[in-house]
Amino acid sequence: MNVNGVTGVRNTYASTESAELEKKNSTTNESNQETVAATYEKSEGIKTNKQQDRETIERLKADAEQRTASLRSLVEKMLLKQGEQVTNATDIWALLREGKVTVDPETAAKAASEIAEDGYWGVEQTSERLVSFAKALAGNDSSKAETMINAVTKGFKEATKAWGGELPEICQKTLDTTIEKLNKWKDGLE
Repeated sequence: MNVNGVTGVRNTYASTESAELEKKNSTTNESNQETVAATYEKSEGIKTNKQQDRETIERLKADAEQRTASLRSLVEKMLLKQGEQVTNATDIWALLREGKVTVDPETAAKAASEIAEDGYWGVEQTSERLVSFAKALAGNDSSKAETMINAVTKGFKEATKAWGGELPEICQKTLDTTIEKLNKWKDGLE
């Protein structure tokens, strides 16, 4: 839909209304021999109505939950094949972090495609989801970008703690890319 059509109608209406008002003022001013230039009216300030984008937030959360469950299922199946009993998420991360898991070629290929440059869990797509989520939470108000950057950084610190050591390199690249994109948004360079 072309907004210019609506804007054009509004501008035409405003122009017509202005012309009529000008004509009326001109008649009044001629009779009073006064000319009014412009008057300043102080406004109450600019009010913005920026709210969280609930639809985007819910969509991103649902997608992340579904993809995370899929990834967890893949890892659990891999561990079960090896006779390891999965009791909770911490055990999975410890086994993975310590390299105690033998990965079959099919699972390795699937994981590699997921974290590839163009994969769902790759740096670009993951950082884009994080930025979209941050913007939705901030109501697309770039003045809240610093708060979002701090929240993302805090989340990565908590993920590092849950992992039990240094996160894989892809995680650091994702954090760096996400912060870079949020800074561009904050600085109006997006």
